[in-house]
Amino acid sequence: MKVFTARDLTQSHILDLKNKGLSIGLVPTMGALHQGHLALVKQAKQHNDIVIVSIFVNPTQFNNSSDLEKYPRTLEDDLKKLQSVNCDLVFTPTTEEMYDANEKAEIFDFDGLDKEMEGKFRDNHFNGVGTIVKKLFNITTPTNAYFGEKDFQQLQIIKKLVEITQQPVNIIGCTIHREADGLAMSSRNTRLSKEHRESAPFIYETLTQAKKLANTSTPSEVEKYVSDKFNNHHNLVLEYFSVANENDLKTATSFSNTQKQRGFIAAFAGEIRLIDNIALYELSN
Repeated sequence: MKVFTARDLTQSHILDLKNKGLSIGLVPTMGALHQGHLALVKQAKQHNDIVIVSIFVNPTQFNNSSDLEKYPRTLEDDLKKLQSVNCDLVFTPTTEEMYDANEKAEIFDFDGLDKEMEGKFRDNHFNGVGTIVKKLFNITTPTNAYFGEKDFQQLQIIKKLVEITQQPVNIIGCTIHREADGLAMSSRNTRLSKEHRESAPFIYETLTQAKKLANTSTPSEVEKYVSDKFNNHHNLVLEYFSVANENDLKTATSFSNTQKQRGFIAAFAGEIRLIDNIALYELSN
């Protein structure tokens, strides 16, 4: 497994690989890797000749400087985990390598995808995501790129980014990986206190109940159910729960056989913000 920190060396090495006719799979990450990340790498290994993992904590997508500072950085452990799943190349640049001095996030027109849910609470977040992903695509020129469905809104926005920039990469969404108790795997989970870690599975429990309720209820009734459940929970604070259409992320007014919907949630466990989502649409078939 090769590890690069410089953009030019990474580009040169990848160009040599592509000149040999090899396909490239990219898994972009911010490190603090868990089994969900490794599952993306394994899936990429099945589809591509060479798999690259990028590890970069991207400053332009953080709204809170304290959150950026506290984001877990575990590079040595990350590299061991990637070695164990036969990753071919790791790109771990510094901030200075990726951004010029005083460089800001590029502004994109995501056709409103960035204004829903997360966009209402994290101003300019998706412009930061789009900026770094565009840079990573330009450096690594992947055939395929892999993103987890836990960040489903981000996944849709990355697909829109590729459409906007006309970058020749296929975006592949991968199933959410969960702990045994249902909590969606996240690098932020390591920052949960013991008490909040014990409470956090309530998020997925509530989502699964919402999924069942969608059989016989309207989206607004499902949203009220989730809100009421969290209002009665002493240890978790609901930021939002929204039933939205998958394609445009607009709030759903009804369940339909022709429109796929998901339930999207964000909640605080102490200072740690957790997100999750669940498919609802198959229940209306």
